Formats: sequence, C-alpha cells, structure tokens
Amino acid sequence: MFKINCLNPIADIGLKIFDDKYTQVEAFGDAEAVLVRSASVHDLELSDSLEAIARAGAGVNNIPLEKCAEKGIVVFNTPGANANGVKEIVIAGLLLSSRDIVGGVNWVESVKEDQDVAKLVEKNKSKFSGIEIQGKKLGVIGLGAIGVLVANAANRLGMEVYGYDPFISVDAAWNLSRDIRHSKSLEEIFRECDFITVHVPALDSTKGMFNKESFSIMKDGVKILNFSRDTLVNDDDMLEALNSGKVYRYVTDFPNPKIAGAKGVIAIPHLGASTNESEDNCAVMAVKQLRDYLENGNIKNSVNYPNCNMGICTQVGRIAINHKNIPNMLSQFTSVLAKENINISDMINKSRGQWAYTMLDIEAPATTEFVEKIKEIDGVVKVRIIK
Repeated sequence: MFKINCLNPIADIGLKIFDDKYTQVEAFGDAEAVLVRSASVHDLELSDSLEAIARAGAGVNNIPLEKCAEKGIVVFNTPGANANGVKEIVIAGLLLSSRDIVGGVNWVESVKEDQDVAKLVEKNKSKFSGIEIQGKKLGVIGLGAIGVLVANAANRLGMEVYGYDPFISVDAAWNLSRDIRHSKSLEEIFRECDFITVHVPALDSTKGMFNKESFSIMKDGVKILNFSRDTLVNDDDMLEALNSGKVYRYVTDFPNPKIAGAKGVIAIPHLGASTNESEDNCAVMAVKQLRDYLENGNIKNSVNYPNCNMGICTQVGRIAINHKNIPNMLSQFTSVLAKENINISDMINKSRGQWAYTMLDIEAPATTEFVEKIKEIDGVVKVRIIK
C-alpha cells in the first residue's frame, strides 16, 4: 500500500486514478509520495520514506530541489498541462493592455447610479479608447509549451510575432508557426516590439531581466505582460518606466505592495492557470507520473533527476537506484549482483548534472540483503525494490 499526501486540494479527476494500492494520509511526514500545487515544501522535514513529490503545475520554486535530490526524492512537474489556460489569459492581457477596458469598467461602476449614465458614457468614452493589436509587433520571450501557443494564437490574430528562445526544443520548434520571426537576441525583441510577453523560468540568469537597461532599448509606450514569475521584473525600474511613459501598460499575474495599484499596472491575482481544465490536466498528469515511478520505477518530467523509462517489468525483479553521477558506479552495482550470482537481464542508466538514476531488471527476486550492500556504496542515496 502506497501512502499519498496532498499538500493542496488536488482535482478529483486525478485522485481517482489511484487504485486500491494507494491510501491518502493526512501527515506529510507519513507519505511516500506527495502532490502539491502552491504550498511551500521548503520548511518541511523530508522523511526517509518519501520517494517522490509531484507539482501539479510547471513552476517548482516552492520545492527544495537539491535537498530532495540529496535524499533520493524525485520531483516531478507537469509541463504543458496548463499551457492553454495561460495562453488564453495572455491573449486577454494583450487586449487589456491595448484598450483601457479596466479603466472604462471602473468608470462605469463609479457613475452607475447616475440617471444620465447613458449620456455620460457617450460623452466620456473617448477617455478609454486604445489601439488594435492587429498589425502590431509582439515579442514572445521563451518558446516552451506556453510561449509557442501564445505566439501561434497572436499570429492568427494578425500580429507580427517575434520569438526568442536559444534553448527551444525540437517539439516546440515543430509546433511553432512558420510565420513566427525567430529573433537571435533579446535586444531585437526589446528594440522592435510594441508588446512583449515573457514565458521563462525564474533562474539567477533571468532574475530582473526587465530592468532600467532593458527598458532603455524599448520603444516608448511599450506594453509588457508577465504571466511567468514576479522576479523577472525589477519593480523599482518598472515603476520608473511607467511614470516616464516608456512603458504604457504592465500586465502582471503577480501583485505585490509595490506594484498593485500603481499607475499603468493591471494586476491580476495569479489566475494564469486557474481554470478547471488546467487543474484537471495537471492533476491527471501528476498522478500518472507518480504511479509510473512508484510501480515501475520510470521517471518522466522530473526536474532534479533524469528521465528514465524501462516500461513495465516482466522479469522476476527490478531495483532502482538514485545516486551521484560519478565514475565506476555501474561496475560496483553489477559486482554486488555478480557476487550474489544474480543475472541482469536488462538495465538503464541516465544522468542529469550531478545526479544519476539506474534501473536493473534481474532474474531472481530482489532481497533486502543485497539491496543493503548497494546502499553501502559511496554515492548511492536511495535504493528501491520495485518488484
């Protein structure tokens, strides 16, 4: 029986995928696998029994990835599961930034009790006029699952779309419309585009990428959309750019005391992936990944260990080893099994940075005795008997 804990409410459509081999527990410390959305794991104690954490979403800044890796805890996310939901709100953000819809709605609310509201509307509507997005230049920074959908949708709306991503995947490149202009630098996006939307992870290299220097390159009156991470924007520099008119509108999904309510800011309460469909998709993907890992040892969409797949085990036994990516590990594993006179019918070894993962299908039942011998090898952090 596998013990599962949910740190946040997880859509029932996902939880129903767990069968009678699983039971839900209330305490984080009792779980072998954890499902999480926005709750922070950083201050929680990671028990030795914890095997995996699945984030029902793309960002994993609420999870201590390296600390988990050191304990052999595989962390999953669900890339692309909420991409359509975010794409749709980005398109809404484009329209909100080009037409003063928010200002107009708020004004109507303020005069709604006036008996002459219809006349007032006709007299004052010009105060809230804007521009059309058709024919305007949109820069999309980051062409992952969300960025590609945004670029293609904006292109179909008649925008001239520039895309920048030096690390674009093969799959993303195949899905990107041939009409998207491939920018070779951020500077081109900053210099040429009327609207800029960003879809990159929060890393040291991306922190504060929207700052005084980058604003100085942009067109006067540029509109910036941030449905990615708050740390990508230097708030002080953004406020200065808004006050000077360099940035006309800043649409952000991450309100904070400094930005919320500022002139030119449209602050949305982190609704990017808050659709029923997105939550369902993330829950289903997260649960399927957890089940495949716990039951078969396979890893898909991990952010701290390599992806690794050997399908369903058809041999007598299978063991999975989380270990450091250092020389001579495989020979030590096979040596332990050879001394036990156990034949290896199949094996796979993958690495990611300083961490690696090995699965061995064996022609004899896995015993705790030789598993303990593998655990004693320097560099091994966890060994599991899958079958």
